[in-house]
Amino acid sequence: MKILLMEDDLILNEIIEEHLQDKGHTVISTYDANSAQNHLYEDTFDLLLLDVNVPGFTGFELLKELRDNGIKIPAIFITSLDMIDDVEKGFASGCDDYIKKPFELKELDLRINNIKRLFNIYLSTLKISENCIIDKENLMIIIENKNIHITQKELDVLIYLYNNKEKVVSIDELSLNLWSYEDSPSSATIRTYIKNLRKLLGENYILNIRGVGYRFNNN
Repeated sequence: MKILLMEDDLILNEIIEEHLQDKGHTVISTYDANSAQNHLYEDTFDLLLLDVNVPGFTGFELLKELRDNGIKIPAIFITSLDMIDDVEKGFASGCDDYIKKPFELKELDLRINNIKRLFNIYLSTLKISENCIIDKENLMIIIENKNIHITQKELDVLIYLYNNKEKVVSIDELSLNLWSYEDSPSSATIRTYIKNLRKLLGENYILNIRGVGYRFNNN
């Protein structure tokens, strides 16, 4: 996973960074909210690990800004704020998990693995229906025992739509979550990816909600 770590305690930051790298993750470490914010709009990440009380502004404020702007990267708060009101505020700002300091690194691993499970991150295959399986490692859709190759970005779009199948996803949301700001494609390019996927899968899997966006349907 590619992880953004925001922790202003230099020693703890280093401990967490080294541990995550030993687990095979790529880690971008920051010590304040402004630096983290800059990285988030310049790059893409699989997971955010955010302290709350950091220089600049709080982790709560940073995550709420991301969520308000349609950025849905999974996020875990790692903080010494342990009152129930703090936990409530953390989840209200859009986090997916909340770890109270001090914590064991093994607990962090367990929480990260749960995020990977919930968001289908790095699973080699994903069964989206009885007749359709996504082979992420080989960039392939297996539908009715027929192997169909797709591009990495087509795969990214498909997985994002599947992970958000309970709602309609706009073109802007796909752009914000799957591309960095500098590499953001045109709306026409994203529509082309979706058009290709609908052609390969059949139009019933990805519904076009006219004027709004797209919704994955595996019923």
